[in-house]
Amino acid sequence: MSLKIIRAGILDSIQDLGRNGYQHLGINPTGAMDKYAMQVTNLLVGNDPGEAVIEMHFPAAVFLFTSPALFAIGGADFSASINGEPVPVYHPLLVGKNDLLQFHQPGHGARCYVAVSGGFDLPKWLGSCSTNLKAGAGGYAGRKLQKDDEIPQRQAPDLSRYPVLNENDFKVLNWHANPVWEVDPKEIFVLPGNEWDWLSASGKESFEMTSFVVTQQSDRMGYRMNNIPLPAIKQTELVSSAVSFGTVQLLPDGKLIILGADHQTAGGYPRIANVITAHHSRLAQLKPGDKIHFKMTDMSTAEKLLLKQQQHLLQLQNACSFRLEEFFNATSR
Repeated sequence: MSLKIIRAGILDSIQDLGRNGYQHLGINPTGAMDKYAMQVTNLLVGNDPGEAVIEMHFPAAVFLFTSPALFAIGGADFSASINGEPVPVYHPLLVGKNDLLQFHQPGHGARCYVAVSGGFDLPKWLGSCSTNLKAGAGGYAGRKLQKDDEIPQRQAPDLSRYPVLNENDFKVLNWHANPVWEVDPKEIFVLPGNEWDWLSASGKESFEMTSFVVTQQSDRMGYRMNNIPLPAIKQTELVSSAVSFGTVQLLPDGKLIILGADHQTAGGYPRIANVITAHHSRLAQLKPGDKIHFKMTDMSTAEKLLLKQQQHLLQLQNACSFRLEEFFNATSR
């Protein structure tokens, strides 16, 4: 089985949890922008949560299933359809040979994920299938997905006995995953960065009181903010230092950049804050024009929120495994 690209999207690529442990060699981690949504989508089809998926931006690709498959869509809602019929996000779906998956218009969120049961049969580079576009390595030939690419499935389950999977037929299985793990806060929580004290008192107040707007000059590498310049008490040039996903940097003009999954391994701008790991997924789904309001927190709160998120993933994994086993046992009788 393979998933064939009938029409390419604007920037669709293969991503997983990232390529960690190589920043000291100048190789950035990459990986899915919304790793939480990626993991939930994998759990719906019985995959390991870190299995590689397709990450899409709108306009997204059009896919053809070359044989029956079990798959799921998660993350942003791009109004997906199978053979022209609308299908929901965060539901497992069974499709037949020659079924067509399309995405029609952007709804909430910026990045959408497709996971296929059994995963994709792609080679790993330095322990990861994530696409590193700058290095031209990982993923599918080290590049974004293009028309006529065929992404092979590694361990396709035997779906031939299911009568619903005739050609041009599909089935939405009758359960879904609720990705919500916390009451949706209005703010994105951050921890103070190494150069937090480079901001003046008024700069610190503005950082916590201002709504920042994501500009069009934003991508997987980072989000540039449209904000009133934040005054600093230091204008000293910083020696390039390590940065990570969620690092908030202060530019010389007082504007902000928030680094994303394709961030550089080191940077010379002051690191005034860091988005907590549990809120990376909220950051990843922001689009140009969306507003961000930061709230300073502490390490204890950040750890508790991450633990809560991971507990929710574990509960989903157990529930999805049970429902899939129940479904396959019932339909095989």
